[in-house]
Amino acid sequence: MMKSLKLYFLSFFSLLLFWSCERDELHVPENNNNNISLEQLLRTYELWYVDLNSTSGNGQTAFVEMAFTLSFLNGNLYANNNLVGFGEQGNGYGISVGEYETGGIILDIYHDVDGHQRFEVYQESVSSIELYNPSNNTSYFLDGYQRNEFDYDEVFFENVDYFLQEYKTWEKTLTSSEGNETNFDSENYLYFFNDNNNNLFKSSEDENVGNVDNIYWDYSGDYAVEPISGGVNTKKLTLDYDFYDDDHFELSVINDELIRLYHSYSGKTYEFRGVNNIVFMRTQENGKAGESSMKVRPQKTKRKENLRAKMRSKTTTYFSKL
Repeated sequence: MMKSLKLYFLSFFSLLLFWSCERDELHVPENNNNNISLEQLLRTYELWYVDLNSTSGNGQTAFVEMAFTLSFLNGNLYANNNLVGFGEQGNGYGISVGEYETGGIILDIYHDVDGHQRFEVYQESVSSIELYNPSNNTSYFLDGYQRNEFDYDEVFFENVDYFLQEYKTWEKTLTSSEGNETNFDSENYLYFFNDNNNNLFKSSEDENVGNVDNIYWDYSGDYAVEPISGGVNTKKLTLDYDFYDDDHFELSVINDELIRLYHSYSGKTYEFRGVNNIVFMRTQENGKAGESSMKVRPQKTKRKENLRAKMRSKTTTYFSKL
């Protein structure tokens, strides 16, 4: 009887230890044939989508927050930082942004602009990982995909508000003859940008400006892009002018450099062409990295406290194919 009780309590204690393990730390016995290295794990998927809205901690690793996807290919790091050319640039991988090395759970990234950053990698599931940056106590969560199963179009459409910011200006190329006259008829240039996580715009009545840097901006305000109930490939664009009433449009993306705005109140249709695409992360000049653009994707959720510093594994963490 005593022996049975000992076995019972031993089993119960083992279960408690199992339940007490953190959900996001994967510990696998050393003799498990499914064990793989960090390098193998990173190369299991061609694309790692950065789920920016799940980020925890108040730090910032600019090149991670700038990227929609990261890819780890034979020591070379690739990123899709832009929606212009998304899915086509670099055969879907994006542009080369640096190099990386792995060892144990450590991922060392040598970014072409931001330099060296060290991460600890924790496997969340068979297809998701956490990149923990101990230097700023911030965790990023990435989901793995193959290129042929990744929905580039959906990611593009979900982030149209960001796409609008990828040109120095949008130049009006068409005003329909149908519909009633509006004040917006005289606005020929639009500029969308983000400042301190606020989506802002400027508009101008200038005409035929050769150098967009010389545009005089007549109006400014906030802008918002929202879903339309039942809308197919369209979203609602609201221009909230600082000193005037709002303007509401149905926004359609014709292609990477052309958008259509339908003003439902007046029945007018406008088209704008993107001028001077902004390549986020860097510009190439004579084979050397130029100035870094510090534009990052805005997180649309409130940052949560990062508990990873209190949960860091004191034992070896293994990665598994599961």
